[in-house]
Parts: sequence; C-alpha cells; structure tokens
Amino acid sequence: MQRRKHKLSIAIPVSIISDIPHLREKTLEIGLIGRAAAIFRVNEIVVFSDNANDPNQKWDKKLIVTLLSYMEAPQYLRKRLFKIKPELRYAGILPPLRTPHHPLEKRAKKLKVGEYREGAITAVTDEGSLVNIGVERSILILGKKLALNKRVTVKVTKSGKSPEVVLASRKEIKAYWGYTVNSTDDSFGKLTKAHHYDLVIATSKLGAPIMQVYDELAESWKKSGKILVAFGAPAHGLQEILKQENTSLDKVADFTINTIPEQGTETVRTEEALYVSLALLNTL
Repeated sequence: MQRRKHKLSIAIPVSIISDIPHLREKTLEIGLIGRAAAIFRVNEIVVFSDNANDPNQKWDKKLIVTLLSYMEAPQYLRKRLFKIKPELRYAGILPPLRTPHHPLEKRAKKLKVGEYREGAITAVTDEGSLVNIGVERSILILGKKLALNKRVTVKVTKSGKSPEVVLASRKEIKAYWGYTVNSTDDSFGKLTKAHHYDLVIATSKLGAPIMQVYDELAESWKKSGKILVAFGAPAHGLQEILKQENTSLDKVADFTINTIPEQGTETVRTEEALYVSLALLNTL
C-alpha cells in the first residue's frame, strides 16, 4: 500500500451532514467518508464552512473533525488521545480503517526491525520517554524527554524480548500512513487560493464528463505536487456554494468534472460522490 508521490487533499463542506437529524446517523455518514479517504490514500481532509447563516455549522464542523481524527488514530491510542466527548457517543459504529499504521500485532516480541508504529508518550523517566505503540508494555525512547500524551511516530531498531525504538519522520515511510484533518473558517473560494494547490479539481453535475477531459486531466495530475479535489453537499453543490462569494467554479478550479454523468437520481450524496470520483481519479 504505497503512499502517493504527491499530496492529495479533499475538501468537504460542513453541510454534508446538515440534513441528518440524529447523531448516530451523522456518525455513520462521517465513517463512510473516513473509509473512502483511507481506501484511496488521501493525505488530507479539509472541512470548510459553507453556510454562515446556519447556527449548527459550528457544532457539525467540530463533530466531523473529531470523528475523522478519531478514526485515523490507531485503536490502542484513542483512549489516551481523546477525552470523553458527546461527539464520540456513537464512535463504536465507526468502521476500522485497517491501514498500515493500524497494526493488529499486540506482542512486543513480535515487533520487527525496521517496522514503523504510531505511539503516544505514557511517562517520562531519567532515561527518556516511554511510548505506547500497541503492545503489552510501553517501550523506552532513549534520551528523549517528550510531553505526556504527545503522539509520535517511531521505528523499531531492535526486536526480541527487549525491543528498542527511535523517533521517526512520516516522510521516510513508504507505505500510506493515514490522513490529517484540518478545518477552516475560509469559504471554499478562499480555501483554494490560500493553500496554493498546484491543481484544483471540482466535482459537479454541471461539469464536463470525466472521460471528455481524461487525457488533459491525467497530464495535469502527473505534473502536480499538491492536488485538491473538492465536493459539494447534498442540498447544494459547489457552484451554489460559490454563488455566496459572488464567484464561480471556472474562477477557482482548474477542472470541473462530472464523474457520474446521466445520474439516475436527482441528487448524489457526498459520500457516494467520494467513492465514485476518487475511484476514477485513482486510475490517473
């Protein structure tokens, strides 16, 4: 499961869950989005505000960010990294990601030299910091005194009964290592400009069928280091969202594509568009 050579970000509006009344169903919806991001090796999920007049946007944004972040964290770190919150009431129904940074092995003696793990600092001693990496006991990071509960990435340097680890950078890991979650108060139009993406792709039923622009899109994709793929909400697409800013898709996106031409339903939900669009873009 190789990581991508470029950075792939997706942008989703807060109102993707505005029409869902119950927290349980909201949680399930967000779980589907997290799974889509992991399946297609998305590096970053950006959650943007799209309706300043909706009093529920602040809560819904917090809910989306919290649940997506909770999903991304390895299971053995969740209790340490996340306090009890009302947003997590139905977290038990979130699907597992099963990405490389969510290992199933729980025995220290089974760790392999060169293996990477996500961890959190459990204690600090005179010798260094103890880190929980999902095995039966915390492992010492020699000579490093780090903040309690700090999340870190480590590399196993010694295996056996007394394994040893050192701090590592995610950049050196060749496997896909999950996504980050960021929220912004910027509108969609401002978001596309502020983050200096090399390529911005908007998905819309008003866009060109993807096969009509496939070759041109593929060429731009290969040349880009930072790519953003943006999605609208069930009640209003990106074009309607941009009307609030007095701008349009052709002014903020390099490509506006329709990945479900001749759709059989009046609307396509965001999580449905995510799976279809990212699957097609994955062929690039």
